[in-house]
Amino acid sequence: MSTHVYYVPSINIMGKGCLKDIAPYIQELKLNKALVVTDKFLMKSGIAGRLLAVLDEAGIQYVIYDEVKPNPTCKNVHDGVDFLKQHECDYLISIGGGSPQDTAKAIGIVATNGGHIADYEGVHISKNKSLPIVAVNTTAGTSSEVTINYVITDEERKIKMVMVDKNSIATLSVNDPELMVDKPAALTAATGMDALTHAIEALVTPGAYPVTDATALAAVELIFANLARTVTNGHDIEAREQMVYAIFLGGLAFNNAGLGYVHAMAHQLGGVYDLPHGVCNAMLLPYVEEENAKHVPEKFRAIARAAGMHTEGRSDKECADYVIEAIKALSKEVGIPAKLSELGVAEVDLDLLAENAMKDACAPGNPFIPTKDEVIALFRRIL
Repeated sequence: MSTHVYYVPSINIMGKGCLKDIAPYIQELKLNKALVVTDKFLMKSGIAGRLLAVLDEAGIQYVIYDEVKPNPTCKNVHDGVDFLKQHECDYLISIGGGSPQDTAKAIGIVATNGGHIADYEGVHISKNKSLPIVAVNTTAGTSSEVTINYVITDEERKIKMVMVDKNSIATLSVNDPELMVDKPAALTAATGMDALTHAIEALVTPGAYPVTDATALAAVELIFANLARTVTNGHDIEAREQMVYAIFLGGLAFNNAGLGYVHAMAHQLGGVYDLPHGVCNAMLLPYVEEENAKHVPEKFRAIARAAGMHTEGRSDKECADYVIEAIKALSKEVGIPAKLSELGVAEVDLDLLAENAMKDACAPGNPFIPTKDEVIALFRRIL
């Protein structure tokens, strides 16, 4: 019998309006000054300001670092570390989607371990726990606020470095759907499909076990029922709240079961072309899972039920076919592009993309390990 280790933040606050309730939890940490990690858009839009108002009212001291890019870079991380030290901050508060969350994790790890962020690429490389992190999420997608994973772009090598590190997990996660209602439809769609990818990859990976299956299947069901609603009407707070629960559940699943080749390939598209991660995942998901279904068809029966299929009397292949078509239909409904060429991806780069995908930290979690030519063929299917 296998032994499993289940990672989850110590405290998780979620639900409509929960942002206003976080100050006492932060004060209980008995820390002095926070580095608030965010980006220019969230500052300009006023979304970060809602967090700052809560901090101000409670008398919580902070300084703001808002230089995070959509695909955060090594420079973002080390500039943040310098800013943290300059202002003598002893913990971090991240507000945003995956980019600020990942940047805060990276800053926290470098602050307590030293060196360069590239030193920590891989699985459980750091020796010391990160500075405490309060992770306030604003997108229903990446689940970075509850996971031990973070991704930083090495701008010189043009690759996304994947870090899987138990020392990077947040102390407190916050998921308030009211912070998500004004997100553009395209961002809602991309992050929602990212969440679906997390859940499905967590279900088909060899690392899955009953606890992760339970949360991942619940996430799949919630996403198919609510994502299109949030894209059509961003102010549908009930659907937004259901998506918050979905990303929390899916995040816990892949955080402990692992991911696979959808993420391994999507990371390379982001590294070379600076493309939105969720869009890349959404485009790759049905094609990678079509191949995975040839190796673990039995895994797709439960996914099909969660996606709305009556599976009684159906074969495993019929269930897998249903899941793949349901993914394609949902992607189309929420406006995901159909071809990578529309996003500037070129045939000449496929060899490099495939080679780097095979080295990605997520690749070993796939149900089968494709050859380089098979990876190129998968990219080519959506070129």
